[in-house]
Amino acid sequence: AQSGHPGGSLSATDLVTALYFDQLQIRPNQPDWPERDRFVLSKGHACPVWYAALAHKGYFPLETLDTLRTLGSPLQGHPVKQKCKGLDAGTGSLGIGFAQALGIALEAKMLAKDYYVYAVLGDGELQEGLVWETAQAASKYRLDHFIAIVDNNGLQNDGFTKDIMPVEPIDDKFKAFGWETMRIDGHDMRQICNALEIARSHKGKPFCIVANTVKGKGVSFMENVRAWHGKAPDSEQLAAAIKEINLGDKL
Repeated sequence: AQSGHPGGSLSATDLVTALYFDQLQIRPNQPDWPERDRFVLSKGHACPVWYAALAHKGYFPLETLDTLRTLGSPLQGHPVKQKCKGLDAGTGSLGIGFAQALGIALEAKMLAKDYYVYAVLGDGELQEGLVWETAQAASKYRLDHFIAIVDNNGLQNDGFTKDIMPVEPIDDKFKAFGWETMRIDGHDMRQICNALEIARSHKGKPFCIVANTVKGKGVSFMENVRAWHGKAPDSEQLAAAIKEINLGDKL
């Protein structure tokens, strides 16, 4: 479609992979299984990584991925719950997905359900006031089945986050709002899976994992380059990117 957000999709790929292929209790053949864990990609513009995970888990055919951002496709440029199997929330305007995840987690507690609710946020997204309203509400209601993961890649649409509006120290801020926190390398699969296990077993507080990541991870000409926040590669760049990613998988 020559439209989309590859940089933030690649920075979140290891995080979403760990969730869907190691952590989430889900049933692709029963997308609406009542006891499933819930996942919300609050940074909804990075939905290509969410769609890819769902396709590889069997929610829909892999060929459907080629319809991204085309008219009538279930894979819109931002997630639309009613259009795509496996989505627990539609997201787009930043902060709103996190708030929806809070509502889902609060419902689970009110109904005495055991499922977990996970939300992935961008670091630039933390500039939204709604994020901190959500954080304080999660603490008030002691939602210990609510786990936030911050894709801390340091870049947003207009530049480096530290220059636009600094958000660090992220872990200390979540602690101040009553959360348990942990900081990890967001591209080290062992660290990610270990952190998710710790977060899942922690009781009494919501849990925030701050994952330090690289925008455009795995594609040399995209890494830490602001322009790739919302720019699609042409056919030659796509071929080069896929070649690098495939080579990285073999190392």
